[in-house]
Amino acid sequence: MIKELVKDEAVLSKRCAIATAEDAAIAQDVVDTLASLEDAACLAANQIGQAVAVGAYLDDERKAHVLYNPKVIFGLGAARVEEGCLTRDEPSKVTRYAKIKLSFDELVDGELVRRKRDFVGWEAQMIQHIADHCAGKLV
Repeated sequence: MIKELVKDEAVLSKRCAIATAEDAAIAQDVVDTLASLEDAACLAANQIGQAVAVGAYLDDERKAHVLYNPKVIFGLGAARVEEGCLTRDEPSKVTRYAKIKLSFDELVDGELVRRKRDFVGWEAQMIQHIADHCAGKLV
């Protein structure tokens, strides 16, 4: 279901709860809302008012990828970039890594399965943005 975006900093600055397989409906709401937004690339659950660590990003073919409990383990190639956010009015200067190793959960047959994977470039930047939201960092 498509949800309204939340811009309340009190909501966005709180660390999200650990997501479980029971949060699949929230993940679907994130995907539906993300798909409905023009020029959007990624979205976290707290941006639609759900304080659980779930986010989704769109790849180059606009296919959604859902991440439960994303955590950046390490990054290489740090750079300061200006980044926009769907729930912030002004762009922010943030440090982003060109390559990251991410630990996350993926929903497989109704169960969360722990994964680790490397991401580079634009995907890495979007995922860092989602992970920041899940950690309650105002981007």
